[in-house]
Amino acid sequence: MYRPLLVLAAAMFAIGTDSFVIAGILPDAADSLGVSVGTAGWLLTAYAFTYAVLGPVMAALTARRSRRPLFLAGFAVFTAGNLLTAFVPDFGVALAGRALAGFGGAMVTPAAVAAAAALAPPERRGRAIATVMTGLSAATALGSPLGTAIGSVTGNWRLTMVFVSAIGVLAALAIALLLPTIPTPPAVPLRTRLAPLGDRRIGLTLLTTLLVYTGLYTVYSFISESLDRATGGSGTTLAVLLFVWGLAATVGTLGSGGLTDRFGGRRVINVSIAVAAVDFALLPWTSAHLPSTVVALLVWGVCGWGLLAPQTHRLISALPSAAPLLTGLASAMVYVGVSAAPLVGQAGMAWAGPHWLGPIGAAFIALGLVVAETAHATIRRGQRDAPTEPRPQTTEGVRH
Repeated sequence: MYRPLLVLAAAMFAIGTDSFVIAGILPDAADSLGVSVGTAGWLLTAYAFTYAVLGPVMAALTARRSRRPLFLAGFAVFTAGNLLTAFVPDFGVALAGRALAGFGGAMVTPAAVAAAAALAPPERRGRAIATVMTGLSAATALGSPLGTAIGSVTGNWRLTMVFVSAIGVLAALAIALLLPTIPTPPAVPLRTRLAPLGDRRIGLTLLTTLLVYTGLYTVYSFISESLDRATGGSGTTLAVLLFVWGLAATVGTLGSGGLTDRFGGRRVINVSIAVAAVDFALLPWTSAHLPSTVVALLVWGVCGWGLLAPQTHRLISALPSAAPLLTGLASAMVYVGVSAAPLVGQAGMAWAGPHWLGPIGAAFIALGLVVAETAHATIRRGQRDAPTEPRPQTTEGVRH
């Protein structure tokens, strides 16, 4: 079972690298394509928005398709989009290439998570899904910094996109050679996949994710500009900082599950959001020096990525019967926030400059804390109003 899961994790690594790598090379891409850095932020939006919106759609449309051909088709589209971005001189066409790559990612990711669940026995499905999802964490710690370093050392951001394309090709080869036949899951209509959005408990929890990740990625989208005082304009230094951030993100992802079990989802959610908001509010000063920037990125990585597990835990606790659909919506909502963040950042840079994107992001994060508490209260009220319903044995709503 483990080899197929590692193959699927490699697929997620490729998709995740493409999600995060553009931010590190954005100024060079903007200069090459003849647009401002703020406008170049649309390269992030095009990928993330297409990925987020089409993820549930493709999951519904391809539910009965054989898994291996689906993965290979998705990576063919993914690679074509990245190569298009790498070699065209026109910004509009590059934007279309980013959207095409996002479309390929939307074909792969939901199917990869579903395949992980299908490969594992029921009592080990959680671990199987977590194993595959570590590909995304590894992308923040390794893929994105390495791609940024390639662009910096060579002085050519287009080689970074070739690097991402090569990862996609390698992932496709691994799937073709090593992935066994996977049973296709039962078809779930798109309307059924989106039905939980009508539940106020689910809507408020997803809105929390949207607000917090919009705030977090308002800075990340323009991280080269935001941290230029600490890096001195060095792309290599930025790559090292992204590596630090990625390691912290991995620690936050892996550690948050145990903390949620021990202290309850509400505490982990609230502490993560509150600390992240303070961290971002202080960025105009902490990002001026390299040592304090390292500390700020460590806090950011742990708190930002440490929010995913308790948020997913809260969703599933509120509506256990829709758990598989909720995990997909949770992932999609992260990428809706990632796609909105460059637009917020573009406006913020025009208004206050790149060094003040932190407080702007902090405002979104703090608003997310208000919504998180509203979601908690709504979930608790629903539990009290339905005393005959069997209560799931989870920590959400039990600990305070």
